[in-house]
Amino acid sequence: MASVTMSMLETYPKSINLDRAKLAAVIDTINACAQACTACADACLSEDMVVELTKCVRSDLDCADICTTTARVLSRHTGYDANVTRSMLEACAIACRSCGDECARHADRHPHCRVCAEACRDCERACQDLLAAIG
Repeated sequence: MASVTMSMLETYPKSINLDRAKLAAVIDTINACAQACTACADACLSEDMVVELTKCVRSDLDCADICTTTARVLSRHTGYDANVTRSMLEACAIACRSCGDECARHADRHPHCRVCAEACRDCERACQDLLAAIG
């Protein structure tokens, strides 16, 4: 079954300069990362040692916001600006690397941080792969 993202890209009436399936997969990966980061931040706030997780919460929230914005930019094709897309993907990859590193520091004690770190690593790779595809 195709994702909603893929279904929407398939219905776009004009040509898109990227492979639609690849683009849909990247958008879905970015959205999954945003969700994981949001949930991780909330879980961190529920931990007894929340003060030790302050940087993690901040990284999670920054990453979630950047991922959400990046997915939205990637979902728009009318008047496409490759420079904006590249900049957003680069920022998203950087945010995911930073958040993934921070969550990995807590992954042994907090399973939600492990899951989030994995989502961040997947998202960073997806952004880098799409950057390579758009040149």
